[in-house]
Amino acid sequence: MGVPRVVIGVDSSTQSTKALAVDLDTGQVLGQGRAAHTVSTGPGRESDPEEWWQALEQAVAATGFADRAEAVSVAGQQHGLVTLDAAGRPVRPALLWNDVRSAPQAAGLVAELGADRWAQRAGTVPTAAFTAAKWAWLQANEPQAAARTTAVRLPHDYLTERLTGAAVTDRGDASGTGWWTPEGYDTELLDRIALDTSRLPVVVPSGQAAGRTLAGGPLRPGVPVATGTGDNMAAALGLGLEVGTPVLSLGTSGTVYAVTAGRPQDRSGTVCGFADALDGWLPLACTLNCTLAVDRFATLLGRDRQAVEPGGSAVVLPYLDGERTPNLPGASGLVHGLRHDTTPGQLLQAAYDGAAYSLLSALDGVLKAGGAAADESRPLLLIGGGARGRAWQQTVLRLSGRPVRVPAAQELVALGAAAQAASLLTGERADAVARRWRTADGPLLEPVAKDTQTLDRIGDTLRHAGGLLDPDRLG
Repeated sequence: MGVPRVVIGVDSSTQSTKALAVDLDTGQVLGQGRAAHTVSTGPGRESDPEEWWQALEQAVAATGFADRAEAVSVAGQQHGLVTLDAAGRPVRPALLWNDVRSAPQAAGLVAELGADRWAQRAGTVPTAAFTAAKWAWLQANEPQAAARTTAVRLPHDYLTERLTGAAVTDRGDASGTGWWTPEGYDTELLDRIALDTSRLPVVVPSGQAAGRTLAGGPLRPGVPVATGTGDNMAAALGLGLEVGTPVLSLGTSGTVYAVTAGRPQDRSGTVCGFADALDGWLPLACTLNCTLAVDRFATLLGRDRQAVEPGGSAVVLPYLDGERTPNLPGASGLVHGLRHDTTPGQLLQAAYDGAAYSLLSALDGVLKAGGAAADESRPLLLIGGGARGRAWQQTVLRLSGRPVRVPAAQELVALGAAAQAASLLTGERADAVARRWRTADGPLLEPVAKDTQTLDRIGDTLRHAGGLLDPDRLG
């Protein structure tokens, strides 16, 4: 056999950066690296973009293939606001997607323009997560920092620019800002937040290179760099998703999405009308509280995270960091329905149920928003760190009533970025590369009867909780 051709895909996520060196022909992971970065624990959620760059350098070097890579691509956490000064240095730490301090600004933007108009123009009704709301927050709370900002970037844009010197982005990640439309940047929306296009990167069509690596980075100079994309769009590429196949991702946050041919426009704000990284759409619903919230309950109960027990009447709404779906940014957690005979294992299972409930409730809306059929016989792809846990698998099976497939491939965001890099060399679409690599293969879990009793109990609790959940909004 000859020497394999190697591409590198990078996933710059909320808490760490992962890099995979992948065989272009087979999809085999030849080497991998990981490096952590810090997230603040104060009133918001912030990170220093310089740490992301250092982590990227370390993770790429750790793959062992930095000197042989023929192409690279970077995927990053969506929505984060990176502000740069005239010298290209961060003005302040980046505001991350899960920083909910911008909830008042999001509400103000929606009130000013109207949910229908936002859905029509941007495809999404903005929440605190969206970059537009974060920029509005910065102007209101740190006007001097906003005034010093000459360039606004998303996390993956910042890293791609560090690699290439090119100020570019892609349609997928740009669609999560709140100021991008299929026709390009919406100057009316930008005017409302006093941001002009001169401070934004150029949107490069899929399949084109962002540029080539500069000297002094983690790769040798001249290596082609793909445009990159947001983490959810990259995971869709990494799975080689075909239209209408639903995905549930269990990570720090929880997401449910599908690639669709139709453009989503959900005025309720539950479904984000994202573009994918190619020429389709990626309607998506997201929760802030997923695996970490359940793990926190396991710690409080002094139990292993898998030590769940069936039965009981308890309901847990684990909104420990506010919530995005439902849109309750000021929410706290709620435990309801405790009885004398409620066991710790039943309470832990209720935390799993509460975390999964919002995502599964939004699944039909995700498919409907993109014009795809809600076919419950179609397997749900279960991915993310939680997908390997039996308790998560059984919870999703029981509450969805669907067959569930658990792809064997891991680090799908980095794999999707690697597929983008490979497409620069082969001319294939990135999703076709991933299908050739058979990244979605994995065991199929047969469906079980849907547990409508638990779903109804959680739904009733949520409807009647009112100001107990989010007194600033509902009380």
